[in-house]
Amino acid sequence: MLSKEIKSLILVLVGVLLFIFGFNFLKGTSLFDNELKLHTIYENAEGLQSGTPVTVNGLNVGKVNQIDFLNGSTSILVSFRIRGDLKFSKNSVAQLYEAGFIGGKSIAIIPKYDNTLILKSGDTLTSSVKSGLTKTISDRIVPLEEKIESILIQVDTLFLSLNSVLNQKGQRNLISIFDDLSQTMNSINSLTYSVDKTISNQSESINKSIENFNSISKNFKSISDSLSNANLKNVIDEFNILSINLNSVINKVKEGKGNLGKLIYEDSLYENLESSSKELQELLNDLKVNPKRYVHFSLFGKKEKNFKENKD
Repeated sequence: MLSKEIKSLILVLVGVLLFIFGFNFLKGTSLFDNELKLHTIYENAEGLQSGTPVTVNGLNVGKVNQIDFLNGSTSILVSFRIRGDLKFSKNSVAQLYEAGFIGGKSIAIIPKYDNTLILKSGDTLTSSVKSGLTKTISDRIVPLEEKIESILIQVDTLFLSLNSVLNQKGQRNLISIFDDLSQTMNSINSLTYSVDKTISNQSESINKSIENFNSISKNFKSISDSLSNANLKNVIDEFNILSINLNSVINKVKEGKGNLGKLIYEDSLYENLESSSKELQELLNDLKVNPKRYVHFSLFGKKEKNFKENKD
C-alpha cells in the first residue's frame, strides 16, 4: 500500500508531464511522432502566430513552432515542424498567405520533386508571400482614393472659377438663358400637342390613305404577277428577229442594193426620175396650150399651135 506522500509525488509528476506535453502540443511539437524541423525567413510575418497550421495542398501536415528575429538582422526566422514521412525536395517553397478575412496568416508548402535533394530536418526553405485580399483591396483603393482627391480638387477649382466669372451680370444672363430654355421647352410641348391633335383629327384620312396604298400595292403585285406569267420570251425573240431583219435591210441600203439603195447611192436612177419629171411637165404644159391636140371637140377645126417650152 502506497503512502500518501508517494501518491502525491506521482500525481505531481503526472501533472508536470501533462503540462510539458500540452505546452509542446500548443507549440506544435509532438513528443512521439518522427517530425521534420524546418525553417524559413520572411521580411514581415505580421499575422503569423505560433501553433498556426502548416499545409500542403490544403492538408494540415504540421504547425509553426517559433517566430523570432534572425541573428543580426531584422528579418523574421520562422521555425515549424511537419510530418516525417513527407518526401519533398529541398527546393520546395514555404509560402506565407492570408488564411481569412480577419488578417490571420498561415504557411503553405509548395512541394517540388527533384529526387536529388530530399528534404531533411534542419533545412531552410525558400520563402514567398502571396498577396491577400486585404492587400489587394488596399492596393486598389489607394490609387482610387488619390484619383478621387484629385477630382475633388479640380471640382473645387472649377466652382471657384465659376464664382469669380459669374458676377451679378453673368448671373442675370444665366437666368435669362434658363428662362429662354424654359420658353423653348414650352413651345416644343405646344408643338407636340398640336401635332398629336392634328394626327388624331386626321387619323381617318391617314387610315384611308394607308388602305389606298395597300390597294395600289395589291394591284401592282397583280400586274407584276401577270407580267411574270406572260410569255415574254416569245415577244423578246420576235423583237430580236425583227431587229435582225431591219439591220439586214439597212445594210443592203448602205451597200446600194435594191431600189432604195440605188435611189440613195446611184445617180442614174435619180437622173432618170428627173428626166421623166421634166418630160411629164412638158406634156402637161403642152396639154394646157393645145388641149385640142389631145381631145378634139371642134367641128370646124383650127390651126394647131406649136408648143413653146416655158423657160421660166
